[in-house]
Amino acid sequence: MNGTDPLSLARALIRCPSVTPEDAGAQDVLAMALGALGFRVFPLTFGAIRNTYARLGDAPPLFCFAGHTDVVPPGAAAWSVDPFGAEIRNGCLYGRGASDMKGAIAAFVAAAALHRAVNRKGSISLLITGDEEGAAQDGTAKVLEWMAENGERPDFCLVGEPTNPQRLGEVIKIGRRGSLNATITVHGRQGHVAYPALADNPVHRLLGALASLIAAPLDAGSAWFEPSSLQITSIDVGNRASNVIPATARAALNIRFNDLHHGEDLAAWLKAATGRHADSAELTIAIGGEAFLTEPGPDIAKLAAAIEAATGIAPRLETGGGTSDARFIKGLCPVAEFGLVGASMHQADEHVPLGELAALRDIYRAVLGAFLG
Repeated sequence: MNGTDPLSLARALIRCPSVTPEDAGAQDVLAMALGALGFRVFPLTFGAIRNTYARLGDAPPLFCFAGHTDVVPPGAAAWSVDPFGAEIRNGCLYGRGASDMKGAIAAFVAAAALHRAVNRKGSISLLITGDEEGAAQDGTAKVLEWMAENGERPDFCLVGEPTNPQRLGEVIKIGRRGSLNATITVHGRQGHVAYPALADNPVHRLLGALASLIAAPLDAGSAWFEPSSLQITSIDVGNRASNVIPATARAALNIRFNDLHHGEDLAAWLKAATGRHADSAELTIAIGGEAFLTEPGPDIAKLAAAIEAATGIAPRLETGGGTSDARFIKGLCPVAEFGLVGASMHQADEHVPLGELAALRDIYRAVLGAFLG
């Protein structure tokens, strides 16, 4: 396996069917590649999840690449190739994880190999989890605890999530919205629809609560974030009879919120608003992560300049999209995200053009040069 060529490592990683929470050998493949380059490799297993932290060099500053080897399932849609075959066709590498984000991990390693061959200033580390697409409980968050306990505090971290809509160089993510999931359960009294006075219809009260929640926008957005969004994702009664008022009604919702809010404040608002329509409603709330922002400054300017020098494109700074493990990393060090074009991620026939994979390696090498000298 050629350490400076991202293709060989990307293919080896894709051939490991590491569907969350299975590792299927992906972390071992990565550890072997890193060890061959002289990295000190620390396998870190928490619960059933295998993770890797690796470091090359001892001197400051420390630049960290972060990512994940786990992938989503191939899905029900038909693939034209084996999802884990790492087939090359028409100048593209196909396979689950090619874009999100085994290709970027291979580019990390290849960039480190190229950079280290000519420059030994500073240090490079990789934080690679097997639990990003899943519960994210025994992955990056636990590795960060280990890093803090062992004095591994990067000066900057770059997450290799696919950030670009169409072309490499378009977008750097400097923050992410927070995420809150909630389930609202309203209990009533079952009865015959012809005798509503003898029943208590929970559906009516649930609909009233939901209508109040979506009646007005949560906000109009902030300097770096779009408006927060509350989306009702499910309303369930489980009633097969058209002449029966059900005893229970349940709804689920998600809030993607910007830096004007905190998860606990939104949880309190949900409880109060729901209680005005259904005072005995049960709420189950899970805060998946808080909104965060890496303020534009010297580090972000340095990152953007390196990307522009390598691509000829001045990247936009954005905060949209779903959550990522950057939400954990921001508590340890400054963090941003930049990776491949994400057009095919999570889809059938996920792929990355070979030229793009090599170009990402060169971008990451330029970034290392900018941060490490």
